[in-house]
Amino acid sequence: MADTASTRKRYTGQAVDVSFDSRRCRHAAECVRGLGAVFDTDRRPWILPDGGDPEDVVRVVARCPTGALRTHPKTTTASEQPVTPTEVTALPGGPVLLRGDLHVTGPGGGDEHETRAALCSCGGTANAPYCDGSGTCADWPHPRSAE
Repeated sequence: MADTASTRKRYTGQAVDVSFDSRRCRHAAECVRGLGAVFDTDRRPWILPDGGDPEDVVRVVARCPTGALRTHPKTTTASEQPVTPTEVTALPGGPVLLRGDLHVTGPGGGDEHETRAALCSCGGTANAPYCDGSGTCADWPHPRSAE
């Protein structure tokens, strides 16, 4: 998967690295609720990949609906596998969520291989095709997704 050096930061662990693209994060908080010892927004650095079992880190990162988080296993740790068949969920007032073996033409025009993405449905994003919350999706995630 291509990493956009200017927007994706990598956090190094012994068995798995985790990378984060702040431009794609929509604060669904699946990471923080799923593994607080690894993901803590009140701490710097806020991601400590060695704070949990590597397989748990991979599992929780896979819950991120936007693809802002990715894992990069260094060992035989289970890596995230794309769902089959591809899942498409259009959220009313929000982005189109995709899960699967995705090939997306990214903001720079290059092909990005993804397993998860939140694509803009209104055309109001500055990070096309990804939703950045600047258009009609400004209120997503809705309060019910934070439960």
